[in-house]
Amino acid sequence: MIKDLTTIRNIGISAHIDSGKTTLTERILFYTNRVHAIHDVKGKDGVGAKMDSMELERERGITIASAATHTSWLNHHVNIIDTPGHVDFTIEVERSLRVLDGAALVLCAVAGVQSQSYTVDRQMNRYKVPRIAFVNKCDRVGASPVRVRDQLREKLGHNPVLLQIPIGLEDEFKGVVDLIRMKALYFEGEFGENVVEKEIPSELTEEAAAYREEMLDAVSMFSDELMESILEEKVTEEQIVHAIREGTISLKLTPVMVGSAYKNKGVQPLLDAVIDYLPNPTDIVNEALDLSSDDESKVRVEPDPDKGAVALAFKLEDGRYGQLTYVRIYQGSLNRDTFITNTRSGKHAKVGRLVRMHSDEMEEIQDVGPGDIAAIFGLDCHSGDTFTDGKSKLAMTSIHVPAPVISLSVKPVDNQSQVNLTKALQRFTKEDPSFKAGADPESGETVIHGMGELQLEVYIERMKREYKVDVEVSPPQVAYRETISRRVEFDYVHKKQTGGSGQYGRVVGYIEPNPESSDTLDFVDKVKGGNIPRQFIPAVEKGMKSMIAKGRKFGAPVVNVRVVLNDGAFHTVDSSEVAFQEAARGAWREAYDKGRAKILEPIMRVVVEGPTEHGAGVLTTLMQRRGAIIGQQENGGMTITESEVPLAEMFGYATILRSATQGKADFTMEFSRYVAVPEAIEEELLEKSREKEKAKAR
Repeated sequence: MIKDLTTIRNIGISAHIDSGKTTLTERILFYTNRVHAIHDVKGKDGVGAKMDSMELERERGITIASAATHTSWLNHHVNIIDTPGHVDFTIEVERSLRVLDGAALVLCAVAGVQSQSYTVDRQMNRYKVPRIAFVNKCDRVGASPVRVRDQLREKLGHNPVLLQIPIGLEDEFKGVVDLIRMKALYFEGEFGENVVEKEIPSELTEEAAAYREEMLDAVSMFSDELMESILEEKVTEEQIVHAIREGTISLKLTPVMVGSAYKNKGVQPLLDAVIDYLPNPTDIVNEALDLSSDDESKVRVEPDPDKGAVALAFKLEDGRYGQLTYVRIYQGSLNRDTFITNTRSGKHAKVGRLVRMHSDEMEEIQDVGPGDIAAIFGLDCHSGDTFTDGKSKLAMTSIHVPAPVISLSVKPVDNQSQVNLTKALQRFTKEDPSFKAGADPESGETVIHGMGELQLEVYIERMKREYKVDVEVSPPQVAYRETISRRVEFDYVHKKQTGGSGQYGRVVGYIEPNPESSDTLDFVDKVKGGNIPRQFIPAVEKGMKSMIAKGRKFGAPVVNVRVVLNDGAFHTVDSSEVAFQEAARGAWREAYDKGRAKILEPIMRVVVEGPTEHGAGVLTTLMQRRGAIIGQQENGGMTITESEVPLAEMFGYATILRSATQGKADFTMEFSRYVAVPEAIEEELLEKSREKEKAKAR
């Protein structure tokens, strides 16, 4: 167990796809002696990066699952999580940031702030994660760290401060100037392992002095002592480091470092910055919900090894030796052979094997203390569960899980595949909260839901490889919704007499569109004077809410609707909860049919990046898909096109884009919002739905 918590750093490495996250992690592991040879992401030697341990990752050259490792630098223990860049695997980033104290936001020196940079930045803001920006790929044609710094300010609203400037750029990139110590740093040796400090080249002296002035001006806002020292011209390195640390941890400052991970330049100073500027577990306030209190009030969990244990299971993996559960310990400590309690299920479990992970390798440990990350074998739990010593009922605040927007129907080809498919789906849904599976109530088919085509494609491939499941896959289904477009009043009486006590309930009110987007029904009770007794109001709400799972126009879930109940009547003998539920359902049916229901479709924010010469071709491919172009901007020979396109039109787009741009363009997409489908398409959808119903009836 690590006793001195100030020597622990829990960091994530996050960025847009292909910004160099995994390459950077590989270099960090090499310089901290965790690996003894460097392998590239798409390695010609057939090995691949250490952190891409899954066979699929090495084949595709992308990160699919976040991988954890630990290393040490300057006598500090550093836990690192390398996260995916693809928006389809955004839950991997989400749950990693939930348990991390700091992060390195990697940006490409040519492309700058890209579409997924926005998503990652939003996630970091959600969990209040302080970050250092690392401008990577300074050796590439068109590299400009200063432009990237400006984009951090303009696009992401940061207060970015350059702590280094490059010595040369593109193929002339030789090293960096450290603006704090005013020294030039060069990275010599076969793999840049020797950091050599020299005087700043004469041609950069003035520029470096100007940037240092700018840096001091920005960081002095976080230290009165530094401000006084600047006026007296007695600035020390310690004062600057202290001020930058204050600004970074308070999320009011983003230090910007520069380098090229692939060319082995600038990585060691970034590691120094992680130690100097990012928080240790004692700098962060962590809160849990007290499940034993009526209002589930928040209580602070302290990184104290002597207090009761509180740990969050943030990631599950099914490895060679059974389920492996990654946990972050927030309070107390975990020891081998002790018992812990899952506060969600109330089940007790014994801590068997306790290990530290190094990608897919592991080291056995006896105990783990607060602020640290470890993994436990044999725990039966779900991603996001909290474990305690059993004395307190606490739950760490849950991870934000985006709603799935795409689904596929999968059908096993034989009985053995059916058995294995069930096992695979149980494991994948436990592992990944953004991946859902279930049976379609109408067709009885197994349907899987996810964040995008790539995610579902990867899971189907994993079913084949890891579970020997052979499945037939139907075309992707879009998650349509429906809503009403006008206010409709209702006055409905449910009356039934069948001998003995009957049923009676009258409900009066209206349903209307709810401008505040919501997947659940907004129910407002305005009944006065006891016309409906209080005990029956929840029954009316329950009856209404039971109707939104399947709309009456298209059969899709109903969203964005408010129900206001303002009057009604009851019978002293015949009224009951069942009667008022039925009255609510009858009122809903009548009103909904008059509410001019419309079908809504998911709109995706699509960002295409490719050479400027193909800009017009990219526009054509998007506009042919009912795309609304938001804007286009040129950036160093590349054009970035932002648009909003209906998800239904995006299937197979990757192939079309490759053809239109000779394979030189890339795109990312993420869910934006739901909007009404055009009338012609609505009619098409309804016609297909009617044909499906007829086919079933035969």
